[in-house]
Amino acid sequence: MTEADAGARRASVARGVRLVAVLLSIVVAVAAILVTVVLTGPPSEQDLLRDAGVIGKRQLLIGVKDDQPGIALLDRDTGTFSGFDIDIALMIAADLGFRRDDVRFLAIESEDRAKMQARTDEGQFVTVDLVIATYSITEEREQLTGVSFSAPYLTTEQSVITRRDYAGPVDTLVDLRGKRVCSLSTATSESPAARAGVELVSKKRISECVDALLKGDVEAVTTDAAILAGFVAQHPEQLAHHDIGLDPSEKYGVNTGDNEALRDLVNLSLFDSRNDPQDHRWEDAYDKHLRPEQPVNLPQQVAVDRQPTVEKVEVRRWPWETAAIGARTVPAARP
Repeated sequence: MTEADAGARRASVARGVRLVAVLLSIVVAVAAILVTVVLTGPPSEQDLLRDAGVIGKRQLLIGVKDDQPGIALLDRDTGTFSGFDIDIALMIAADLGFRRDDVRFLAIESEDRAKMQARTDEGQFVTVDLVIATYSITEEREQLTGVSFSAPYLTTEQSVITRRDYAGPVDTLVDLRGKRVCSLSTATSESPAARAGVELVSKKRISECVDALLKGDVEAVTTDAAILAGFVAQHPEQLAHHDIGLDPSEKYGVNTGDNEALRDLVNLSLFDSRNDPQDHRWEDAYDKHLRPEQPVNLPQQVAVDRQPTVEKVEVRRWPWETAAIGARTVPAARP
C-alpha cells in the first residue's frame, strides 16, 4: 500500500468516525427531546386511556334515552337502539377502542343522568361509563357533583308542539298562558314555561307528554326541538311544531361523571370528528336521523346541521398517530 493509499484510508476512517459521532449526537439529542416531551409534555392518548380505566375494559356502558324517535329509540321487538345519539355514542366508543358489540346501551331517565344510573332489562340500576342522552349543558348542571360535561355535540333550541287542530296562535310561550303544557320534570324548558304562566304538567318521560297531547289531555308539549321533531315526524297529520323564538340554545354534552380523563378522550373524539375533513360520521348521523325530519317540522328548525366547535385537546400525538386519524371509522360488529 502506498503512502497515498494509506492517507486516503486514514481520511476515510476519520470521515466515518465523524459521521458516526454526528449520528450519535443526533440520536442522543432526539432521545433527549423524546424524554423531555414524555416527562413534561401533555399526556398521550394511551396515557388518557389508562387513566380513564378503559384499557382492558371488556364492555362500555352508555346511558341513553329509549323513547325519543330520531334521537334514541329502543325497538322493543328486536332490543336494538337507533337514533342520532346512538350513532354519536358509537362514534365515541369506536375512538375509545370498542367495537359495536362491546357497547351496551342502557335506558336512563332524565333525573338519573347526573347520577349516571341506568336501568338494566332486569330493572336493576347500574353506573354507566357515559351518559349520551340529550343532556343540555347548563351552569347549574355543571356544578352538580358527579357531572363532567364534554364539549357540545349538537345544538338545538326549545320549542312547542300542539295538535294540528289547535285553534290559537303559538308564537311565544305566553300564547299558551293558562293552557295545560307538558314537559319533563327535570328539563331546562320547564322554567321558561312556568314564567310564561302556563299550567305546567310534569312527566318523567317525554313520550308520556306526547301521548297526553295526542289524547287531548294537554294542549301542548314543550322541550327541545330535536326531541319533539321525531314525534312530529311520526304523526305529521296530527302534530304541529311551533317556533317560539327563544334566544338561548340547547347544547347537548356527554356526561363522564368524575372521570376527567374519559372526558378528555370524548373531547378528542369530538375534536377529530369536527376537524378531520375525511371524518363524516357526525354528518352521516345528522343526515340519517335529523335532516329527514325537517320538512314536516317547519317552520321550526330541528337542530343546527353543523357539529359545534370543539376546543383542541392538549394531548401528545406522534406524526404517525396524527396521520392515522383520517382512517378512523366505526368498527363493524364481530361476526
